[in-house]
This record gives sequence, C-alpha cells and structure tokens, in this order.
Amino acid sequence: MQDLDPAYREARRYVRQLRGFYRHALTYLTVNAGLAVLNFTTHPERIWVQWMLFGWGIGLQSHALSVFAFRGVPGRDWEERKAREYLSKRQSGGS
Repeated sequence: MQDLDPAYREARRYVRQLRGFYRHALTYLTVNAGLAVLNFTTHPERIWVQWMLFGWGIGLQSHALSVFAFRGVPGRDWEERKAREYLSKRQSGGS
C-alpha cells in the first residue's frame, strides 16, 4: 500500500538520489586519493592532480546542488508534477 502513496514514492526517489550522490562522493575521494599518491610518488616535481580534483569537483558540486539545493528545478520530478497539475486543472474544468 505504501508504494501507491505519492509522498512515499517521492521519499524513495529522494533516497535513491541521495545514495547516488554518496556513491559519487566516495568514488571521487577514492579515485583522487589514488591519483594523488600516483602523482606524488612518480612525479613530485610536477603536480597535476589538482586539475583532476578541480574538474571532477565541478561535477560533484553540480550533483550535490541537484540533490540538496535545486530539487524543484525542472527535471523528472518537475515534469511529473506539472503533468499532474495540468491533468488536475483539466479535470476540474480550468484552463
């Protein structure tokens, strides 16, 4: 019965998004730690790992913003909500 509740479905969707962000962050930390070790053990005179941290960090930051800050910005949830609003207006006779 819980699967039919829209609030429950939304909560499950948010939890999946949150889990995806945490996996992304863990992967970011693990891979970049490995790259830092590689950089500092092979070529300590030429540090290049900061470019990996910076570039991927932009992607991680965007992912964080999409999960935590901009949940209402147009996306799948927004499309579904707007479709329900449209159908509701149409059924009630509104334009």
